[in-house]
Amino acid sequence: MKYLDLDPIARVAGSVKMPGSKSISNRVLLLAALSRGQTLVRDLLDADDTRVMIEALQRLGVDIAYVDSGVEIRGVASFPVKDADLALGNAGTAYRPLTAALALAGGEYRLSGVPRMHERPIGDLVDALREIGARIEYSGKEGFPPLVVHAGGIRAGEKVRVRGDVSSQYVSALLMALPMTGAETAVEVEGELISKPYVEITLNLMRRFGVEVERDGWKTFTVPAARYSSPGEIRVEGDASSASYFLAAGAIGGGPVRVEGVGRGSIQGDIRFAEVLERMGASVAMGENWIEASAGGGGLKPIDADLNHIPDAAMTAAVAALFAQGSSTIRNIGSWRVKETDRIAAMASELRKLGAAIEEGADWIRVTPPAKLRPAVIDTYDDHRMAMAFSLAALGGVRVRINDPQCVGKTFPEYFDALARISRRA
Repeated sequence: MKYLDLDPIARVAGSVKMPGSKSISNRVLLLAALSRGQTLVRDLLDADDTRVMIEALQRLGVDIAYVDSGVEIRGVASFPVKDADLALGNAGTAYRPLTAALALAGGEYRLSGVPRMHERPIGDLVDALREIGARIEYSGKEGFPPLVVHAGGIRAGEKVRVRGDVSSQYVSALLMALPMTGAETAVEVEGELISKPYVEITLNLMRRFGVEVERDGWKTFTVPAARYSSPGEIRVEGDASSASYFLAAGAIGGGPVRVEGVGRGSIQGDIRFAEVLERMGASVAMGENWIEASAGGGGLKPIDADLNHIPDAAMTAAVAALFAQGSSTIRNIGSWRVKETDRIAAMASELRKLGAAIEEGADWIRVTPPAKLRPAVIDTYDDHRMAMAFSLAALGGVRVRINDPQCVGKTFPEYFDALARISRRA
């Protein structure tokens, strides 16, 4: 399907069960592979990015089986396959952690991805790994994938320094890989660590697999001399980033809309998108395993907010700003520049098609909604979040064409079906 036409949506109401969190799913897959024992993973996300990780782990010798109750992973502690070619698509949650783990695995590995992955920087992670003896070469442009990883003389126990102001995935990748050395290691973050809630997810899951990392603020992390051990069974909670689209739909289109599978007990930072909606005037309720949003009285109010802690859900906020009564500014989102596409540039371009006045800077975007939205053909840049976020524009009484709708397969293959189920036409 080259495009999908969304007719105007008059209102939304209903409930949607969230697919498993991508961030949790790919971390759990790697940690289970590096653990002693067998792990049963329930509610694992079944989408492009997790399939990429599963295929890579299987190529590395990890036994992964689909069973009625979930996915079974037999841990290997260290990868038995010592020579492999891995094609990792555009899955940053697979590429960055596997780079770190394979640098410590004592083999020869070639890691590639789609063209956009080869434009996403990885130099800070490679520099950190080289600092402790890893041998990694760039087979294309310096500082970017694809990579060739050689068996290196890792100096276990040495302090590792890594920049934290480009991507939190570099820090998460190092933290997850370092228990492979068997030595206590300090990770020192240089600069301001962005997207801190994603590192919190990493620490939480490492703890579930038996490795308790100590942290001194957000500057120093101490990884103990401990190996991973399976918790036996682990359940992946619903994806809070994906929940943001439905919660925003409820706030814009009346609601109530309830998302199930993620709630007050979540370890994901993106549940704080609910706070953004409340600031905009929406009515939000939350239980242990659900969140519900509906329109408040008087329409949505504009916001001026630092959303560094929820960069994915911040895209949803930018589209929701089309429905606010005034200009909204979203700040401290420089990480958008190195995601699946340059999301600041892409958002600016597509929001303008709908009639919005847009200003943008290196790490911010300001959205001034038009008096009336214009019908538009939305380009998605092979970015799942562009497709899902801009589907909300159909709540503005206009037809919206989404080009390349299949790109949502990265994290939520059934997204448009789920949206249709809660949509009411005029």
